[in-house]
Amino acid sequence: MTFTFRPVDPAGDAALLHSWVTHPKAVFWMMQDATQEDVERAYAQIAADEHHHAELGLRDGEPAFLMEHYDPAHRELAGLYEAQPGDIGMHFLTPPADRPEHGFTRAVITAVMTRLFEDPEVRRVVVEPDVRNTAVHALNAAVGFVPDREIQKPEKKALLSFCTREQFTAATGVAA
Repeated sequence: MTFTFRPVDPAGDAALLHSWVTHPKAVFWMMQDATQEDVERAYAQIAADEHHHAELGLRDGEPAFLMEHYDPAHRELAGLYEAQPGDIGMHFLTPPADRPEHGFTRAVITAVMTRLFEDPEVRRVVVEPDVRNTAVHALNAAVGFVPDREIQKPEKKALLSFCTREQFTAATGVAA
């Protein structure tokens, strides 16, 4: 599967993103009760933030998933671990599918990691999924993430995990 990326357009993509982030499958995205206006506002704030970015992953030119990346020294994990030069934080969301496609989510996280490692400054990807999100823990492990420890964020207990370029390549065979 081949994906391309483009920045989220907060106004233009709000309806689509609202349908994704409020779906029961996206419970760990923590926007279940958000209105479309809430979603537009949240992504407008991200678009205006130099330390946080949101992109849509496109398949054949159509939105297929959402990826966010952020500077963990300034957002999400600031003060919760000692950020190192070259760290980048990441979230991704695959939308609900009428007919699930085997291997799709793994292809998405592989594409996301490849995209992040395209930046030569990125040395390590950091994630902090909810400790209860066992499905994403398995996906993270499949692309080379190694859990470090549980941390308490304001909104959740999270599993802090890291993946270096070398770990990603060893796990996937994809050069980073």
